Amino acid sequence: MTNSKFIDIASLARDVRSGSRAALARAITLVESRRSDHQALARELVQTLLPDTGKAVRVGITGSPGVGKSTTIDALGTYLIEQGHTVAVLAVDPSSARSGGSILGDKTRMARLSASDEAFIRPSPSSGTLGGVAAKTREAMLLCEAAGFDVVLVETVGIGQSETAVCDMTDFFLALMLPGGGDELQGIKKGLVELADMIAINKADGDNLKRANITAADYRGALHILAPRSEHWHPPVETYSALTGDGIAKLWQKILDHRKAMNASGEFAARRRDQQVKWMWSILEQRMLSRLRSEASVRTKVRKIETEVADGHLTPALAAEQILGLLQ
Repeated sequence: MTNSKFIDIASLARDVRSGSRAALARAITLVESRRSDHQALARELVQTLLPDTGKAVRVGITGSPGVGKSTTIDALGTYLIEQGHTVAVLAVDPSSARSGGSILGDKTRMARLSASDEAFIRPSPSSGTLGGVAAKTREAMLLCEAAGFDVVLVETVGIGQSETAVCDMTDFFLALMLPGGGDELQGIKKGLVELADMIAINKADGDNLKRANITAADYRGALHILAPRSEHWHPPVETYSALTGDGIAKLWQKILDHRKAMNASGEFAARRRDQQVKWMWSILEQRMLSRLRSEASVRTKVRKIETEVADGHLTPALAAEQILGLLQ
């Protein structure tokens, strides 16, 4: 990243608004930077562009590895572009817990979408962030909106608490499942299903079609005994094939139906407001942890407290209180 002295925020904001892909990529790199001077500039940039955000349809997409998330996004994004939309994809890749490295292979699995001038794909390593969602995904989403993209798809690794993190930053949460019957439903993640605005069974083609329909019926039955997130929307269960494209249009129509229902009830605006507050607390937690790790004098004291806890000389509760006192 360029030295902060040479970054003109007003110029960068103007270029992002004009739809420059190069400027958008630079802007996201700036918000992802861990340098304190870059972080300060990133906050200024996002604040400057804030009036240009909020108009896109934000869709979170999750599912276990192998369910076909990237292939689904490729098919859905291509369909949306054919309908006249512009699509930004923020794909959070699993990072190595040891090195922080990331494979960043999503572009290779979104061949059609990555070749389109109407799409922007940004793989971001999760770098160990809670929930597998890159720490700056929210800011990146706003930057994409400011650049004029009217649909933002956020793909999560589908591991741990990533579902909750993505749900808290998007308007519609789509959970992808594979065809399977009977006993496989016993492994259903209740928390995930309760968060989902729609469950979609992928690979509903060829010999899998019958199994996919049976699985969909099973999930519909399961949803009847769970309380929906909203009294104004009962999550549908649909089947589709990312390979053939069958059912992709239906998935998008359900997303639009949900948006219409949420707007009519006033819940859409309420969710967006709630997301902003959760975002604030998330940033605050990150900043506090960053301060504990970055300030040399504080870091030394924290290590001493850690040693006392490990040796059994100090209770974790009292240690946490002492660490909290270091931030005052």
